[in-house]
Amino acid sequence: MQVFQRLRPFAAISFDLDDTLYDNGPIISQAEAGLLAFLHQEYPNSRSWLASNWRHLRLQLMAVEPTLAHDPTAARRRCLRLGLERLGYGAEEAQSGSEAAMAEFLRCRSDFRVSDQVLDLLERLGQRWPLIGLSNGNVNPEQIGLGQALEFVLQAGQGVRMKPFPDMFELACERLGISASQLLHVGDSLSADVTGARMAGCQPVWLQLPQASPLAAPVLPTMTIHELYQLQAMLT
Repeated sequence: MQVFQRLRPFAAISFDLDDTLYDNGPIISQAEAGLLAFLHQEYPNSRSWLASNWRHLRLQLMAVEPTLAHDPTAARRRCLRLGLERLGYGAEEAQSGSEAAMAEFLRCRSDFRVSDQVLDLLERLGQRWPLIGLSNGNVNPEQIGLGQALEFVLQAGQGVRMKPFPDMFELACERLGISASQLLHVGDSLSADVTGARMAGCQPVWLQLPQASPLAAPVLPTMTIHELYQLQAMLT
């Protein structure tokens, strides 16, 4: 643990989800593979498209409609519908197909459980402070075991912008009935979590993962940890 600024009194802790409470890379890869398998089976015309084709189309859509960049579910659903139309399916079939494919992706996206070690840590911290989640992703918190560990989870989409925009931090503080400085936010991303929390007036804790670049951000975290279990020090 490395401390950059004096930790001020806080009344609640928020956690990023993806890559903070679990390793998200393999999960997304599994979900992408499951989505492609579903499309290839149910919509054979899609066999001519690779994952890169779908990714390129999604980026094109977000470039034309930037608000989609803040709603991963809506962006992927729109991409699926447009892609199926371009592959020769009619508008009605493409619409129903996009809904079914999106449901399959979300099922695969949340087909895991947060480790018992992390859940045990959250339970101990939760005995002292309210715990919540703030996520740019679209995992189902209940399905992965966070339903009892976190009081609520806010996610990007439906008008709520992704971190580092302040939307989720502000909504969280309002819902908790605390000031921004009373929220301690833990996350792995220097841009989304550290910069976002700091700009919103919260206290950021950076989870520096082994593959992360050295700290060189213009906005420093309150402290840096290398393992989640280091948060236990706050209980003493």
